[in-house]
Amino acid sequence: MSDEPSSAHFVAWFRAVAPYVNLFRGKTFLIAFGGKAIAGPLARTLAYDVNLLAALGVRLVLVHGARPQIEELLRQRGLQSVYHGNYRVTDAKALDSVIDAVGGIYLEIEALLSQGLADTPMANSTIRVVGGNFVTARPVGVVDGVDMQYSGQVRKVDSEGIRAQLGLGNIVLLSCLGSSPTGEIFNLAMEQVAEAVATSLLADKLIFLTDSQGATDIDGALLDELTVDAAERLVSLGDWLSPDLKRYLPCAVRAGSAGVGRVHLIGYDEDGTLLRELFTRDGVGTIITRESLEQLRDARPDDIGGLVALIEPLEEAGALVRRSRELLEREITRFSVVEHDGVIVACAALYPYGGDQAELACLAVHPHYRRWGYGALLMKRIEARARALGVKRLFVLTTLTSHWFKERGFAERQIDQLPAEKRLVYNLQRRSKVLIKDL
Repeated sequence: MSDEPSSAHFVAWFRAVAPYVNLFRGKTFLIAFGGKAIAGPLARTLAYDVNLLAALGVRLVLVHGARPQIEELLRQRGLQSVYHGNYRVTDAKALDSVIDAVGGIYLEIEALLSQGLADTPMANSTIRVVGGNFVTARPVGVVDGVDMQYSGQVRKVDSEGIRAQLGLGNIVLLSCLGSSPTGEIFNLAMEQVAEAVATSLLADKLIFLTDSQGATDIDGALLDELTVDAAERLVSLGDWLSPDLKRYLPCAVRAGSAGVGRVHLIGYDEDGTLLRELFTRDGVGTIITRESLEQLRDARPDDIGGLVALIEPLEEAGALVRRSRELLEREITRFSVVEHDGVIVACAALYPYGGDQAELACLAVHPHYRRWGYGALLMKRIEARARALGVKRLFVLTTLTSHWFKERGFAERQIDQLPAEKRLVYNLQRRSKVLIKDL
C-alpha cells in the first residue's frame, strides 16, 4: 500500500506526457550545445534523454561546440587564444588544436550515444549516429584589418542530405568545423552552424543548451516566453545576460524570424532540463516564438473538447455548475477562451438577461496557469462584450471565489436583485453567493 501514491503519480504523469509524444513524432529538432555541456557531469544523462527523443520518433540533429576543450589544448601546446569581436583568430597552428579538440568531442558524443548497458535507459536501443560534409564553409576574411585566417562562416547547408539521413532514422551529428569547396577546413561558431542548419531544415525546434536557466530580466528573473521582437530588444539591452546567451540569443532571433518553429534556451547544469522543457506545460527555460503563445479569442465549435477537459475537474469539485457537452455545443458562442500553445487554459461565458443585465458564468482557469492573470484578462473581455451589448449590470454566482470577484469591483447582493428569469432557476442547495458589478 505504501507505493500507491507514487504509482498514481506515475500514471497521471505518463498520461499527461502522451499529447506531447503524439505532437513530436516525426518532427525535426536541432539540439545545440557547447563543449562545457559535454565536459560537465551530466553529459551521460543528456545522452539518455537524446536517446529517448529518438525512440519517440523525433528526428534529431545535434550540433556541438568545443570552446573550453580548444582553450585547454592551446594552453597545453603553449599557444595563445586570440579573439577579434566574436570570432577566434584561427591561424594554422590554432587550427590543428581546433581539429584535435573537435574530433575528440565528436568521438566522445558518438560513444555516449552508443551506450547500451542493460541497467541504463539506453538498454535495447539502436541508435545510428552519422556525420558528413553537410556544412560548406567560407572564410570570414579580413575584419577591421585583422586577417581571421581559418575562422569561417557557414556558406551552404546540404539540407537534402540531412533530411535523407533523418528519414532513415539516423541522428545527424555536426560539429563546429566546415570545409570549403577548395578543400580547406574552417573553424565555425557552433551557434551559427546551429542557426544555419535549423533554418535550412525549417526545423520544428531549435534548442540551445546554455550556461543559464534561460533568458532573464535585469533582476535575474526567468523570462519563460518571448516573441522574436521581444527577444531582439533583449539582445540590444541585455548586458546582464550570461556569455552563452549573448552569443546564442541573436542566432535564436534570426532563426525564429526565418521560419524555425520554436527556439528554446535551457540550462545544461541540471539533470533532465531537456525533458522537462519539452514534456511539461510550463517548461524550465525560455521559449521564443514568432507570435505570442497566448491568444484571447471567442470560442469555436472545435474548442468543445478543450472546454470539457478544462471545466470537468471544477464541476466535480463543486466550483462550477455541471454543463453537458450538448449544452456547451449550443452555447459555444457565449464563451471566450484563452489558448496557450494550442491548449485551452481558461474560459468564461456571457449570458444576457434582457434589459441591461447579464451574467458572467463559467469562469475557469487551469490550475497551472492561475498565476498568469488569465482570469482577470477574461473578466475584462466579458465586461467589454457586455458593454457592447448595452449591459449596465454584470452579476456572477459563486460558491468558492467570492473574494476574488470582490477584489475586482463586485459587491455581494441578495437573490432578489437577480433578473426574474435567473431567480426562477436559482439552486437553493448550492446557495451560491450573488455578486453584482455596475458597468
